[in-house]
Amino acid sequence: MRHRSLLVLTTAVTAGALTLSACGSRDGGNSGNDSSGGGTTVVIGLDAPLTGDLSALGQGIKNSADLAVKTANKNKEVEGVTFKLTSLDDAAQAGTGQQNATKFVGNDKVLGVIGPLNSHVGESMQKVLANANLVQVSPANTAPQLTQGPEWQDGKKVRPFKTYFRTSTTDAVQGPYAAQYVYNEMKLKSVFVIDDKKTYGAGLAATFKKEFEKLGGKVVATDNVNPEDRDFSAIATKVKNSKADFVYYGGEYPAGAPLTDQIKKAGAKIPVVGGDALFSGDYIKLAKKNSEGDMATSVGAPLETLDTAKEFMKNYKAAGYKLPYEAYGGYAYDSTWAIVEAVKAVVEKNDGKLPENADETRKQITEAMQDVSFSGVTGDVSFDEFGDTTNRQLSVYKVKDGKHVPAKTGEFKG
Repeated sequence: MRHRSLLVLTTAVTAGALTLSACGSRDGGNSGNDSSGGGTTVVIGLDAPLTGDLSALGQGIKNSADLAVKTANKNKEVEGVTFKLTSLDDAAQAGTGQQNATKFVGNDKVLGVIGPLNSHVGESMQKVLANANLVQVSPANTAPQLTQGPEWQDGKKVRPFKTYFRTSTTDAVQGPYAAQYVYNEMKLKSVFVIDDKKTYGAGLAATFKKEFEKLGGKVVATDNVNPEDRDFSAIATKVKNSKADFVYYGGEYPAGAPLTDQIKKAGAKIPVVGGDALFSGDYIKLAKKNSEGDMATSVGAPLETLDTAKEFMKNYKAAGYKLPYEAYGGYAYDSTWAIVEAVKAVVEKNDGKLPENADETRKQITEAMQDVSFSGVTGDVSFDEFGDTTNRQLSVYKVKDGKHVPAKTGEFKG
């Protein structure tokens, strides 16, 4: 799943600070010049669903990116540069995400983008940003085709856009990881597979199904739901009559929660298993007690088990954000920090300056992102030749006593 970031430049005039040149505007001028002092301001723009059904995840991404920006400023991570976050709401809609991408491109002060949450929104934004050499780092998109092209399953991996990166691992490993866990460790041998027909959900369900059958599991039936629906009584009856050991759902929690609730109420006392889009406290709130025993995979290891995440969790709490960082908070922080590192590399390359021309600045930041490497909240952060994270760790969580409890963490063995 997905978010986004903006970068603004204003010329530093303060004595003693590095002289950093502002990014040029489209008419050839220096956009962002601020003769009042205060140094160069690099605005990181963020795109995520800040309203609507998925806003819990989107707000967690926004807050975590905000914390990264505040930390970078406090530590003076890039001498003479002040980072600022500007956020746009895509409401989980591809068309809105594309409009937001166009807004980012049209503003010369924007030098990088964080987000989005949803893979289908990511697809709508990629080309717009790539045409402007504007780097994009998603903390949550998991559809493999975004980095490896439409024929990735056939072994024909081709990177569509060199401006696109992500800190979350992909459904090419998330779906199979879940299949291996339920088949080998839970000993569940038959499944009813359901997806919501969206880029993320359908792709995730397909990779799960392929691996489950490869292991010897039986897919008793497949079906689809509309993500906007909340009445799933008909498909719940089908699940009950199928006598499957469990349901695998490729989709997001706003539909997944009532789906599992209605499956249990129909008499099928079996777990629903899904991906990272079910790994949210809101899934449990919406499904209530009927979420008990359900499982969700998610990217990376549980933050509470990582020494690298302790400071992030402490600082997030201290910052007083009203909503939790949710599934992608650590990845949003790391995505934002990756842009900070890329900006730092460009400043160092240009002897303490950013290029005067906006297009050249964006181009150099994109190039620098490919070589970014640091120890982040979620572990070591770096990118492979496709722009994918090199961190392939995943976790399985089981709902127990109203909470997602870690059941297993490891690296996918394919």
